[in-house]
Amino acid sequence: MATRHQRVAAAPQPANRGAAVPVGKQKAAAAAGARNRRALGDIGNVLNAHVAGGMIQLPEGINRPITRNFGAQLLKKAQDNAVAANNARVVAQKPTKKDPARKPARKLVPRPENNTTKVSSGPDAGAVENKKPVEDKKPSGGAGSSGGSGHKYCRKKVVNTLTSVLTARSKHACGITERPKELVEDIDKLDSDNQLAVVDYIEDIYKFYRTAQHEHRPIDYMGSQLEVNPKMRAILTDWIVEVHYKFKLMPETLYLTMYVVDRYLSLQPVLRRELQLVGVAAMLIACKYEETWAPEVSDFICISDNAYSRSQILAMEKNILNMLQWNLTVPTPYVFLVRFVKAAGGDKELEHMAFFFAEMALKEYDLVSLCPSLVAASAVYAARCTLKKSPLWTNTLKHHTGFSDSQLMDCAKVLVNAHAAAPEGKLKAAYKKYSTVQFGCVALRPPAPAVGQV
Repeated sequence: MATRHQRVAAAPQPANRGAAVPVGKQKAAAAAGARNRRALGDIGNVLNAHVAGGMIQLPEGINRPITRNFGAQLLKKAQDNAVAANNARVVAQKPTKKDPARKPARKLVPRPENNTTKVSSGPDAGAVENKKPVEDKKPSGGAGSSGGSGHKYCRKKVVNTLTSVLTARSKHACGITERPKELVEDIDKLDSDNQLAVVDYIEDIYKFYRTAQHEHRPIDYMGSQLEVNPKMRAILTDWIVEVHYKFKLMPETLYLTMYVVDRYLSLQPVLRRELQLVGVAAMLIACKYEETWAPEVSDFICISDNAYSRSQILAMEKNILNMLQWNLTVPTPYVFLVRFVKAAGGDKELEHMAFFFAEMALKEYDLVSLCPSLVAASAVYAARCTLKKSPLWTNTLKHHTGFSDSQLMDCAKVLVNAHAAAPEGKLKAAYKKYSTVQFGCVALRPPAPAVGQV
């Protein structure tokens, strides 16, 4: 009995060998020997052949049936042709070393390894394009591209737009690309467990102070005063600083006293013989507002060498309160000075020096109309200049004070000049006070040679 293969070989060949063969018969013939051959893939990938009307149209010159061997040959030839064509296209597009129009090397950026190949979906389907990523450096130890752990890179075109160029130039002009940004120190981190420091509200409190300092401020009042001049005011201030130190009063009392004096002189002309009476009554008011144990009226009568009676002091106290409309809750330089000294580092010598300059500023009439925060910041800046701190002004101080070093230069020069003239001057109550050991003898330090220089 003839075998199946013998029957297929003995079968008569069709008369027209070049005619198209139905697709169904081709699949049946191929399935007969599927157990004895490898997978051929999809013969629709055969190059130079296409399907029309359910029939495979062969190119001219092929007049034999498509057996499994012939189909494998056609498929292999089609794949080889596709790879060769693709390689020729890549070689044609690649510039030579001597090409003057060769593009410069572009930046290498990482790309995942699973996106390294791309399968064509056109007539060359089944052929893998030769677009492998470029390895920056082969891993040592003989590891290949498949098992190595080295980073792989691919080329990415860098596009410089007009916006990016202008932005880069602006940053370079401002120096942003040349110096790192200085961080702002958290000056309240050590007081997180201190309930009296009110860390949760401190920023809001000082935000309110900066707004409230512009209300009810003293003005340049010497033009409206007929018998009072800046020199007389400086003498009164020096006497108030001395009495304040003798009575051992709170620092807040001194700054509130000077505010009351300047505010009252801004609203009311005062005779020369009543100027000290205004100072005594203003200190009495400030003591009642700030001190736990305020001095009595008799103490002020004694300290003023009986120049004024009790009734005169109480009458002036009433006039001042009515003129100020009983508004004594104002931010003085002291409240800002405490905060700014803390932002400056908080060492004791710097603190004493800053308060020394702040009390020297009370005598300077030119600083009366300035904001208390500006005067306090200038005192800290002058103290850092005198103690030769470096840097003179930090980003933390700029953040908490709201002023740059250039804004403080003029006021700080006035304070440094006052310090230089204090040893030879007649009004030296603050100088003597801060020359004691209690305040670290900071007034005896050499004055800063020039503001803004270390």
